[in-house]
Amino acid sequence: MTSSLTELDDDLVRSMSIGAVFSEFGGKIHSIDFHRKDDLLVTASEDDSVRLYDIANAKLLKTTSHKKHGTDRICFTHHPSSVICSSKYNLESTGESLRYLSMYDNRCIRYFKGHKQRVVSLCMSPINDSFMSGSLDHSVRIWDLRVNACQGILRLRGRPAVAYDQQGLVFAVAMEGGAIKLFDSRSYDKGPFDTFLVGGDTAEVCDIKFSNDGKSMLLTTTNNNIYILDAYGGEKRCGFSLEASPGTTIEATFTPDGKYVVAGSGGGTMHAWSIEMKTEVFPIFYYNMILVYIIFYLILKGRFEFDRCLNPHL
Repeated sequence: MTSSLTELDDDLVRSMSIGAVFSEFGGKIHSIDFHRKDDLLVTASEDDSVRLYDIANAKLLKTTSHKKHGTDRICFTHHPSSVICSSKYNLESTGESLRYLSMYDNRCIRYFKGHKQRVVSLCMSPINDSFMSGSLDHSVRIWDLRVNACQGILRLRGRPAVAYDQQGLVFAVAMEGGAIKLFDSRSYDKGPFDTFLVGGDTAEVCDIKFSNDGKSMLLTTTNNNIYILDAYGGEKRCGFSLEASPGTTIEATFTPDGKYVVAGSGGGTMHAWSIEMKTEVFPIFYYNMILVYIIFYLILKGRFEFDRCLNPHL
């Protein structure tokens, strides 16, 4: 994979178009994740399947079925054929809320028991075998791929969202009331070293992300608001709103240069905003809200000529 990044401006963002559509599955996709190094995408779908895609060549590589536990949140480990997937079914009876799966031979390497309700946030450390999960049971758990036992637990208010920074040295936990707590990932047991409050919005946080340069954080909320915060001081840099999408949680992402935020709505409209100018660059109608992530992933890896997109019909 090339490491060069295409420099973005408003005209380039406006020029984006669909290059390919994966049409093997027409239902709802719960979550997606890109591998950090390889041109791979993994999806978890409402039919309890996991699909692995080669996005450089627009090819479906493998589909696995998981009827017993279901599929919900998903993320890659460091290995391109291994993923972590959260369960939908039997959480209270089995406690098997998370599974470490091998896509190569379709087997479960390890179960992680602990959460009693649905996992709504999941992320892998960029530097080691640690990962985090946030659940509707009002807890965040810290895990190690190599062992079954939970390595740490944080009890919180409301729905949590979790994210590591790009260096894996800091992780953020967002919770009810617009509170964001920052932890040193090497000494999280000492408590947060900083806490921010997003004033004026008490909605639950759906998702939180760090920009690649570590200078900004992005939050999306259950009432369809998007906020960009200074990652050092917590000041609100700008905010954007989307139209209501019943039954759909909004997810947004930074472009890798940190200059733009992109998101989709449940109605199929894709949006992009300039953080510096605090204005919308364009809204454009697409099939669904997932397209934007694949397009931007390839554009900003210097692969603009290979625009790919997925058609999950969200």
